[in-house]
Amino acid sequence: MAGKGKKCKDFVRITLANNGSGKVLGLMLAFILSNLAHHLLKPVYQPRIASDIIIGLVLGSIKKIRDSFEAEVIMTIDFIVEFGMIFYMFVLGLEMDFYVILKRPTRGAIVAYSGMISTFILSCSITPFLHYAKTPSIDFTLCLAFIAAGSGSHILSRVITSLKIGKSDIGKLGMAAGVHADMVSMLMICLASIFFPRLATFEDSIKAYVTKGAALIIQSVFAAKVSPVFMNWINNENPEGKAMKGTHLVLSLAFMVFVCSCSPWYGYSSILSAFMAGIFFPSEGRISKWTVGKINYLLSTVYYPIFFFWVGYHARLDRFEAANLGTWARFFMLIAINIVGKVTGTVICGFLLGFRLPESVALGLLLTAKGHFAIFLAVLSFAVTTTNAIIVICIFLSVVHTPFVVRHIIERARKRAPTRRMALQGLDPSQQLRILLCLHGPHNLASTINFIEISRGPANPGIMVYVTDLIELTDQIAATLVHQEGALESVDTVTVTDKAVMEMREEITRGVQSYVDENGEGITLKRMLALSSFGGMPQDICVIGEDLMVSLIVLPFHKRQQPDGTLDAGHPGFRYVNRKLLRNSSCSIGILVDRGLGQMGKKSPTQTPMNVAVIFIGGRDDREALAYAGRVARHRGVRLTVIRFLLDNSENSQRSFHRDNTAEYEEEMKLDDEAFAEFYERHVAGGHVAYKEKHMANSAETYETLRSLEGQYALIIVGRGGRVNSTLTAGMNDWQQCPELGPVGDVLSGSDFSVSTSVLIIKQHDTKGGLDGLDEDFSIM
Repeated sequence: MAGKGKKCKDFVRITLANNGSGKVLGLMLAFILSNLAHHLLKPVYQPRIASDIIIGLVLGSIKKIRDSFEAEVIMTIDFIVEFGMIFYMFVLGLEMDFYVILKRPTRGAIVAYSGMISTFILSCSITPFLHYAKTPSIDFTLCLAFIAAGSGSHILSRVITSLKIGKSDIGKLGMAAGVHADMVSMLMICLASIFFPRLATFEDSIKAYVTKGAALIIQSVFAAKVSPVFMNWINNENPEGKAMKGTHLVLSLAFMVFVCSCSPWYGYSSILSAFMAGIFFPSEGRISKWTVGKINYLLSTVYYPIFFFWVGYHARLDRFEAANLGTWARFFMLIAINIVGKVTGTVICGFLLGFRLPESVALGLLLTAKGHFAIFLAVLSFAVTTTNAIIVICIFLSVVHTPFVVRHIIERARKRAPTRRMALQGLDPSQQLRILLCLHGPHNLASTINFIEISRGPANPGIMVYVTDLIELTDQIAATLVHQEGALESVDTVTVTDKAVMEMREEITRGVQSYVDENGEGITLKRMLALSSFGGMPQDICVIGEDLMVSLIVLPFHKRQQPDGTLDAGHPGFRYVNRKLLRNSSCSIGILVDRGLGQMGKKSPTQTPMNVAVIFIGGRDDREALAYAGRVARHRGVRLTVIRFLLDNSENSQRSFHRDNTAEYEEEMKLDDEAFAEFYERHVAGGHVAYKEKHMANSAETYETLRSLEGQYALIIVGRGGRVNSTLTAGMNDWQQCPELGPVGDVLSGSDFSVSTSVLIIKQHDTKGGLDGLDEDFSIM
């Protein structure tokens, strides 16, 4: 014992003393750079595995870092990686349903089988002749073929869900086929591993095969029959909504460990044993869902950086032998086997099932994606050759293209499935106004209530308001999601149990509901949630708006007012959401710059009227702003003034006025005059709305006129742009701080403008060119 203790102390001392800085630097860079690269690649919807592979390969190839890790340290990391892979495989199995194999094959299963069979046959036929191993064997060929035939269901589901095609026919089919291919390939690997390695004598080999096979059968039967009884008892003792008892939690975790450890006692792989236990383990219930959430969170935050550093260390890109033509032949042939095999199988299957050729090819390309276990198996099985580096790079390439394939599917669906568009101008006055009102948090609550109040209009037909919380889907929040209909469903089928999010939503609900209960005649309130990464949030909001048939989506400005009245730097994520929605929304968009709108209390006829102005220069956005102002004009607690900016008819101003398209200009002027004449007759002529005209010759005078409005109004409504005649705003774009607000909106919302004037910038949806919106449950197959 003393000798072992001294050996352990010597190992720790040597580990810390020799190149300790290199170890710390390598592991710290693995954590920091993997997260940084993941955020940098988010705009192109790359899954986390893509950035992790890049960072792992780069760090593992840096000689300074490699030399700082002794063999003992690498052995320790090997143990950590294998231990983490046990958790990964258990969760992977837990999210799969084994019994679908025993049922009649679905379309997803048929697609999976066809792609697997063709890829497996192609791989077994070609790889033995390309010398991927120094000593080719049947074991080596089968292992490589199983890697090529499988699919990364985790990766595929993540890409399909993040790009919001999980409810479409091709999205459902792709996820189902990916899960089926992943499960079948894993089962084949688990069964094949019983017969490897072969022992010295035939009798010993047979004895080992029987022992491991019997242990695996006992474990599977125990997990399938005993586990549901035990877990149901735990779940019944710990219902949803109550704190989980610590003793029950410990018992359930110990039970899971026991189930996973049965077959490894008899020489079976502990990693594959965890998958076999998970696949037969009950996936429903509070404990199972809690386990999946916690393990996935730990894997993504702690394990994956270490895992891919380990991959990079063993892949040894410096031994890639790039100068050798044989290396490139093996590299490109492996890519060709993966793509040709999967695409050929899905195209043949698609022909039999009646799929279109482009969708069949796209489906085959999606199924080429591989997951973490394929990388682990590549490094573990082929560590003695350069094949592991080739396979790791091929897996990286199989993942990188998946978001682009999905985007291509979406573009094809957009061309074939036109989407309805709505606007305030086209709304029948006898119809209910439907508004999607978004909030970043409780600080938007007061302005939200006042906005609903001034927008409510008459009780008949009334207004439908969908108050929607915009919440970024972080790893911490993702770990608290409770799935209602299986782990592979979209975010619509999950419940957020994060305490901070729940408290925030409850506070907003109480505030808005209290207002509606007291003064809500004609107001119908619904609560919604947009839970997504900032990259996917704009499409989430578009889908919600289309499904609810809203005419206006109102977004908070990304900057917040500080106590001194100025605006802060703002949140770049919410600014991205606003800008993306302005380009892609299929209904009108409003951005509300709150500078005191929420601090005036609820407006009512008994209070001092709130001064509101609408600026009308011309163009479809200004016409949309005027249409909304017509709603505000009906509120007896609002004193509305419409200010029309007109071009000075002097000779000097006419010389500077140029029109690129006279016909278009004339048409827009006609629409402007008609819209304003209708507004004037309905609201101004009766004395309910004040009217002012401002004549100016150029944008400099426009700027000065806008500055003169400072402090006169509590709210100014203005169109974002869309003006054919830009003489009155020409050149104002040169000094814009927020171009997404348009030239007039940018001036009014600038930090040097009034600290007490809120601004609502409205943009009508684009009607020219291709459609940007698409129903989430589109059909293209």
